[in-house]
Amino acid sequence: MRARPQVCEALLFALALQTGVCYGIKWLALSKTPPALALNQTQHCKQLEGLVSAQVQLCRSNLELMHTIVHAAREVTKACRRAFADMRWNCSSIELAPNYLLDLERGTRESAFVYALSAAAISHAIARACTSGDLPGCSCGPVPGEPPGPGNRWGGCADNLSYGLLMGAKFSDAPMKVKKTGSQANKLMRLHNSEVGRQALRASLEMKCKCHGVSGSCSIRTCWKGLQELRDVAADLKTRYLSATKVVHRPMGTRKHLVPKDLDIRPVKDSELVYLQSSPDFCMKNEKVGSHGTQDRQCNKTSNGSDSCDLMCCGRGYNPYTDRVVERCHCKYHWCCYVTCRRCERTVERYVCK
Repeated sequence: MRARPQVCEALLFALALQTGVCYGIKWLALSKTPPALALNQTQHCKQLEGLVSAQVQLCRSNLELMHTIVHAAREVTKACRRAFADMRWNCSSIELAPNYLLDLERGTRESAFVYALSAAAISHAIARACTSGDLPGCSCGPVPGEPPGPGNRWGGCADNLSYGLLMGAKFSDAPMKVKKTGSQANKLMRLHNSEVGRQALRASLEMKCKCHGVSGSCSIRTCWKGLQELRDVAADLKTRYLSATKVVHRPMGTRKHLVPKDLDIRPVKDSELVYLQSSPDFCMKNEKVGSHGTQDRQCNKTSNGSDSCDLMCCGRGYNPYTDRVVERCHCKYHWCCYVTCRRCERTVERYVCK
């Protein structure tokens, strides 16, 4: 009888090794950091939830970064929920950080997206904070070596992407480099997807310009390199999520590598998200597999996409209801300088899944 608890513990340990504990994104619990925590003393680092010891050390030695990293954690949550609002899996479980369900604990397609987005978001936030002067350790990004084109000149303050990538990777990748935190396959998958997120961020760097000239003639433009908004990076990563590749951990040469499971043996592309385990269809609630189900989710009766009532409700049907919407209307501009509006009510018909 005494051996049974030991057997159970062994089984639980084996399961943990198989699924892998997602230490890598537990830092997203920073999104819940109370505003009252000033984060201006090194002892505050131990009060932050979801950090491994290496991240606590980074916090202590880079205390000025922590407000930016907390901001990044909040942005990840918002960007993920926005990107998947029209899908059966709507990223709601990200708000459970640091105690996730299996949709993010295991090596799923969904966890691949969140790892990529998290890595991109932290580097994005740091790069932008350098530009705005919020970080004493960095400033504007370097002036590009190539000419900006006819009628343009380099100026302004570029987003410091190189510093953002450097410090972001140090923090977000630290948990995956801790020994005994899940299987090697899971570590490789998460490190790969994190790098895909940073690659998507690099691809979002674009030339932005401001016009100068008499009466808005735009005779010359001052230009700089700036990052797209995080929601645009998330949209790019969602496209990669939809075409993600299932991989296996297989020997190639003298070492094991992640290789596509159902294709000819080839290296995994640097630009593709990869996952190890298939996901449920997320139609029915089952917390054991990390599915919240789609019952009571709002659907779009006229859509043919993922938010359509047929796909969202998994063929179970839907219930209509009416909702009263109050909005501003009949707005009028008065010289000078204010606007007055009336309040109008209208009835909107909505649909929710059975």
